[in-house]
Amino acid sequence: MAVSRVDRLGLMSDRVLVTLDHEVRDADAPLLHADDLAVVRGDGVFETLLVRGGRALKVEPHLTRLVASARALGLPVQDLDDWRLALELAVEEWGSEREGAMRLVLSRGRESGGDATAFVTVGPVSDRILDARRDGVSVLTLARGYSVDLSASAPWQLLGAKTLSYATNMAALRYAATFGADDVIFVSSEGNVLEGPRSTVVIAREKTLLTPPPEHGILPGTTQQALYEVASGKGFRCEYAALRPADLITAEGVWLISSITMAARVRKIDGLALPDAPLADEIVELVDLAVEMSGAESAEA
Repeated sequence: MAVSRVDRLGLMSDRVLVTLDHEVRDADAPLLHADDLAVVRGDGVFETLLVRGGRALKVEPHLTRLVASARALGLPVQDLDDWRLALELAVEEWGSEREGAMRLVLSRGRESGGDATAFVTVGPVSDRILDARRDGVSVLTLARGYSVDLSASAPWQLLGAKTLSYATNMAALRYAATFGADDVIFVSSEGNVLEGPRSTVVIAREKTLLTPPPEHGILPGTTQQALYEVASGKGFRCEYAALRPADLITAEGVWLISSITMAARVRKIDGLALPDAPLADEIVELVDLAVEMSGAESAEA
């Protein structure tokens, strides 16, 4: 159901929903059919972006990754200009005073046939995220259950795509919570560090930043990539390397990097408290600068 400008005024402080036909919808009204494959199969892809200062940040890197994920699933890729316009409408409806969490969703559509389902939402940044930014997180390392070679040998596993099939990730987070942990870092069957359920792992060794390589079957991190671009110009050496859990413990700082949380410092791993990170404030500033610069470039494009 489309919503008139007057009717939308009461929704601007809550949540926003815009479909790819550029209709602003009532975010509290039903949208999906019961047989939408996003619901019955998790057959779709998504992206999350931070909305800040009246614009969505890192739009182009997220659209690029959305296209890559869609192609991995064999999904039709809508015109990116349609996505850009839907994003702009969603930001306009949201307003510029508060941060928002934006989600782009593309599913295969109804099981009975028809067009793909595509829409953009914006909602408030959760207290959990604000707490993680401010206080950091405690994590549990958990087995992912596969080898770092699986992505190359079994591309149908979609390890490098951001799909709607997040049940395993959420189950891992619930399991960690039973042990008092806030988040998870997955490890491979060989014991290599992979990623978080919703983040990229970055560690510091003096002025060197390291993160596991995407070839190990992890999702390429848009925020981590933006951080590397900025940090490289600020005297940091930025590398991709195989990491083990022991590397996390001996590092001079460990962060979970993502588009909405930004930089959450890991303060405890498997119950072991980590020492203070000498570069903690600088890393937070670099991540903030990285997403702001990327957002400005997207606005100018």
